Amino acid sequence: MTGNNILGIIYSNKYDECLSEITAPRTMGSVPFGGRYRLIDFVLSNMVNSGIEKVGVITKSNYQSLMDHLGTGKPWDLSRKTEGMFILPPFSYGGSGDYTGRLEMLRGISGFISRSTEDYILFSDCNNVMNLDVDALMDFHAENNADISIVCKTGKMPALENTMVLELDGASRVTRIAIDPEVSGEVTYSLNVILMKRSLLQRLLNEAISMRHESFERDLLQGSTAKLRVFGYKLDGFARTIDSLVSYFNVSMALLDPKNCSELFNPDRPVYTKVRDDMPAIYGLGSSAKNSLVANGCIIDGEVENSVLFRGVRVEKGAVVKNSILMQGSFVASGSTLNYVITDKSVAITPNKTLSGAENYPVFVGKEIVI
Repeated sequence: MTGNNILGIIYSNKYDECLSEITAPRTMGSVPFGGRYRLIDFVLSNMVNSGIEKVGVITKSNYQSLMDHLGTGKPWDLSRKTEGMFILPPFSYGGSGDYTGRLEMLRGISGFISRSTEDYILFSDCNNVMNLDVDALMDFHAENNADISIVCKTGKMPALENTMVLELDGASRVTRIAIDPEVSGEVTYSLNVILMKRSLLQRLLNEAISMRHESFERDLLQGSTAKLRVFGYKLDGFARTIDSLVSYFNVSMALLDPKNCSELFNPDRPVYTKVRDDMPAIYGLGSSAKNSLVANGCIIDGEVENSVLFRGVRVEKGAVVKNSILMQGSFVASGSTLNYVITDKSVAITPNKTLSGAENYPVFVGKEIVI
């Protein structure tokens, strides 16, 4: 199995509601992350680093920002005369004009899937921040003669709808799938990255349509463990699932640990994004920046500590920013203090204001708001 024999499918809108503050004007895939990236950059880079040449991005709503970011797919080498990137807009199988679940999304793009020639198909959501070695996943799938391989991780179960908790035997074969179980402590849960043969998916979809099934997880995967070879590919290293504003904040702050940062931004598997030429960050006389990610185009004249600053952020002299995430074009005026704050794009904090949240309750300021 090789990457160019795999069709990539990305759900760009899945779980938008869990991050509703940030996804109000955009999709989950286009949520800014890490100073200069969007969440879809990680899954796209995972795919193209393994040689996948055809990727379909399923959209649902609020996808103008996503289309602006993706463009023709050139940053990921997906701007091609043949294959490349395909934006798949909403087309409800039932005619309602909108998707209601993962299974209906797949029904809506069944024509795209059937016209593709790749033997395998790899699905992924956009709310996972990880650097997945898809080549290793392909080897695992082939070595186990698997029908379905599900990428999974051991840890606290995310608070997401239809989360699959897997029970594995000593050979990593899935013996049982529990969906949204009431559990405490660590479990092995699915990251919703799934590899299978395209022909198998088409057969399962046809069965689902004939049986009037509604859930991909419950009706297609949960019942497959007894009749198909389903395996769980355990992912080690830095891999985080975003299921709320708090988890978005915590995952972003985790990048301030050099170990996590080096695992995520592995030079052997680069993370690509839309290129924007800008001047380097400027640090004024008397400014202070400690343990922070500061993108190009920022102007720092004040104090920044334990924070993530996106492109074009300006912190005036006398302003203090701690434990915060400031998205592109944000401005903090002299005399203002921010602590545990997330600002969306182009937010302006006028002089002598104080905004303070907590580690488990960061303050969020919406796009283009002036305080």
